[in-house]
Amino acid sequence: MKKILVIGSNGQIGTELVLSLRERFSSATVIAADLGENAPELLKNGPYVKLDVLDKTSVRDYIISNEIKEVYLLAALLSVTAEKNPAFAWQLNMDGLFILLDLAKEKYIDKLFWPSSIAVFGPTTPANNTPQHTTMEPTTVYGISKLAGERWCEYYHKKYQVDVRSLRYPGLISYKSPPGGGTTDYAVDIFYKAKEGTIFDCFLNEQTELPMLFMEDAIRATIELMEAPSENIKIRSSYNLAGVSFTPAILSAEIKNHLPDFQIKYKPDFRQAIADSWPNTIDDSIAKQQWGWQAKFDLPRLVDEMLKNIRK
Repeated sequence: MKKILVIGSNGQIGTELVLSLRERFSSATVIAADLGENAPELLKNGPYVKLDVLDKTSVRDYIISNEIKEVYLLAALLSVTAEKNPAFAWQLNMDGLFILLDLAKEKYIDKLFWPSSIAVFGPTTPANNTPQHTTMEPTTVYGISKLAGERWCEYYHKKYQVDVRSLRYPGLISYKSPPGGGTTDYAVDIFYKAKEGTIFDCFLNEQTELPMLFMEDAIRATIELMEAPSENIKIRSSYNLAGVSFTPAILSAEIKNHLPDFQIKYKPDFRQAIADSWPNTIDDSIAKQQWGWQAKFDLPRLVDEMLKNIRK
C-alpha cells in the first residue's frame, strides 16, 4: 500500500485528517509529522515522526528514503498568528511548499495536497456568492502567501505535470482539536463558553457574515478531492469550498435553541478588519460539477453536533 505523510499533523485539520486517512487505508501506512517530540494522544495509533518542514534536507531525506508517495502539507501560520510575525509566516507558508513541489517535480511524490483559504480574497472581491475566478487582492500576510501558493501550484502543474490539488478552506469548526489562530476561531470558542455557562466575548461584531464548514465535511472534501480521477481536476490553483455562512448573531441564536441562558457580548478587535475583507458567502459550484463535492452539515446540524460532543 502507498505511504501517506501528513505534515502539520498536530493542528486542527491535521489531527482529524490523519485519523480519517488511517481509518480509510491503514494506520501503519499513514505517517503523522509535526514539530513535537511525540505524537499527541489521539495520533498514537500509528507512526509519527518529528519533522520541521523548513528543514529541507530532513524533509527530502525522509520522503525519499521512506518512499512516501502522497503528502498532505498542512504546516502554516494562520491569519491572526501570521500578522504577529509576517516574515516568519511568509517563510513557513511558502518555503515548505517549494520543498514539496520540487520533490513532486522530481517524481519522488506522486500526489500533493496543499490547502489554500478564503483569505486569498480581499475587500475588492465580490462578497456575496464569491465566484471561483474573481478579483483577489488579499490584505493579510496569510492571504498573500496563500494566493502566491495557488499560483505556484498551478505553475508546477502546467510546467512539470505535478499532481497538486488544493481547496480554499472557509472557517473550520471542530470539537476534536483546538483552533490554530484564525479569524474564524470565534465560531469554535463560542461552544466552549456556552457549555461552561459563561458569557462569550465575541471579537467580531454581530452582523459579520463568514463562510464556515464543519470539520467532518472539510476532511471528507479533502479526501474526495485527492481520490478523484486526475482528469476531473481542472483547477490546479485551488477550488472554492462552501458549507454554511452565518453571523455571530445567527450562530448564538441557534445555540440558544439548545441553551436558552447562553449570553454573548460583542467586543470587536483588530480581527474585525480581517473578517471585513473576506467573503460573506462562497460559490463552490465548480467543485460540485467537477468532482462531486456536496456539504452535508447545515447550521442546525452543526450546532447540534458541537454541543453534543464538545467538552466543557
